[in-house]
Amino acid sequence: MTRPPVYVTRPILPPLEDVYSLLQEIWQTRILSNGGPILQRFEAALGQYLGVDHISMVGNASMGLVLALRHHGITGEVITPAFSFVATSHAIRWAGAEPVFADIDPVTLNLDPVEVEKRITGRTQAILAVHCYGTPCDTDGLQRVADRHGLRLIYDAAHAFGVRENGRSICTSGDLSVLSFHATKVFNTFEGGAIISPDRETKLAIDRLGNYGIVDETTVLETGLNTKMSELNAAVGLALLPQMDSAIATRARLANHYSDALGDVPGLRAVCPPGRTGHNFYHFPILVGDGYPISRDALYERLRQDGLFARRYFYPLISDLPMYRDLPSAAPSMLPVARRAANQVLCLPIFPDLDPVDQERIIGIVRQPC
Repeated sequence: MTRPPVYVTRPILPPLEDVYSLLQEIWQTRILSNGGPILQRFEAALGQYLGVDHISMVGNASMGLVLALRHHGITGEVITPAFSFVATSHAIRWAGAEPVFADIDPVTLNLDPVEVEKRITGRTQAILAVHCYGTPCDTDGLQRVADRHGLRLIYDAAHAFGVRENGRSICTSGDLSVLSFHATKVFNTFEGGAIISPDRETKLAIDRLGNYGIVDETTVLETGLNTKMSELNAAVGLALLPQMDSAIATRARLANHYSDALGDVPGLRAVCPPGRTGHNFYHFPILVGDGYPISRDALYERLRQDGLFARRYFYPLISDLPMYRDLPSAAPSMLPVARRAANQVLCLPIFPDLDPVDQERIIGIVRQPC
């Protein structure tokens, strides 16, 4: 019998009965948005789970990135990777600024601080870095560059839910960090996200900017946005949060099994090292290089033939898209490491309820694609 298709990820959901009890509260209070009681409980519980003190919920991470840039008045150039999801650069444009692409580190596939410093001009105001696949950036190196040049350092932490480095949340790095709770992420609220602030004053300013700039019934201080998360989305997150330790532990076991089974295959390299503490194993990316019997795209198609849907994540580069390709920093010669990664990367399916039979099917094809 033909097995059902296996996609690169599958959303984890909370127990339905736990969501029902929260929905009953919503129906009783009829508070649906505007920072209601369930969102306030979710905010507090999530802050405790992540180990951060100042957190603001938003409707999605794209809104969060725009808000973070707008809060710091960024309208000039923002140095960012071309090896990312397009939302990163789109947010820069929507905030009224301009992306400048810098190349990435060949091991972590995150922004290389040395390459960032090469792109700084008199118009540079910020760095928007991405913790790609949940692997932390060189936060110390990027901070030194930002400090030397008086730049804001904002992190697109969409992939980095629960990631810790040196015993603390990776989201405490930089000026602001933005998490995504989209359905495809390690933790989801169907749609949603959060901004992590360094202090209460910044959090309150972010909250105000995300509520049209309103202070009270008669006072509006700035040109704000509506980025609020609803009580329904907050209820999903609040009900799901108790499952996350188990879910991330399961992801780690799956990732370690992939690493053990594929570690000796010539021409393949796992991007996220096995056994790393503090990781969330959001994806399991491999680089298909020289020495492997077929190309990355051929392996992608071979898996699809068996209903196994891996993803070339991130391909194409953002700098190859029509709205960005004419930027000087988008020239292929400026981004050799990012281009090589985009042409080699393939993310294999990984999610907590991945059937062991399906994982063995994936491993078998990757080991012997011909």
